[in-house]
Amino acid sequence: MNGTDGDGTATAYRYWDARWRTGKGAAGWLVPEPWVVETAGRLRERGARHVLDLGCGPGRHAEAFARAGWTAAGLDRSEHAVAAARRRAEDEGLPATYHAGDFTRLPFADASFDYVLAWNVVYHGDEDVLARVLAEVGRVLRPGGLYQATMISKRNAQYGRGTEISPNTYVQEDGPEDKQHPHLFSDEHDILRTHRGMRLLELADREHEAPGSYHWHLLFETPRHDT
Repeated sequence: MNGTDGDGTATAYRYWDARWRTGKGAAGWLVPEPWVVETAGRLRERGARHVLDLGCGPGRHAEAFARAGWTAAGLDRSEHAVAAARRRAEDEGLPATYHAGDFTRLPFADASFDYVLAWNVVYHGDEDVLARVLAEVGRVLRPGGLYQATMISKRNAQYGRGTEISPNTYVQEDGPEDKQHPHLFSDEHDILRTHRGMRLLELADREHEAPGSYHWHLLFETPRHDT
């Protein structure tokens, strides 16, 4: 059991799809994260042009990149989130496209992007699901491309709660928010082990808004052809 639907889709999208149905549910997810905004400087230095936001929700990061001049794409399993993001992009004339789909089967050609972002999304499943996601990320990134993401830390207050359905992967039957769906927790060793084949640029264990909400912030580079 890895916490997926019969088609391999991680189940946490059910919670988020219900949340994105309302404007109130999306209200707290419209401002880009500061660390993501900071990374834009690296993209400019590298001459990046095409960016992808996995688990884009209502589109806050893809929109921010599009406004700043990049050609952006967003993907989310929630059709409600994708529809809302599309409407805003169309209303503002932004160079951003949105796709409804699963992060383990990306509808993009090989080497399509210079940068992939996955904010609070790829840990929704076990290590097998993560491996499939990272294989797809590696496929759609160009050589020397950047992958920026978050993973839940084992310092997080939710670690160890509920039922362990796979190594380091927990489901809380009566847990808060989306914790009723699988969440994979990691320490530094786990991050390095599961991201083999990428070159680590940044790694920090940071507390998010709520006390005890530790997440890893990680930035990797895909191999270059000349190395």
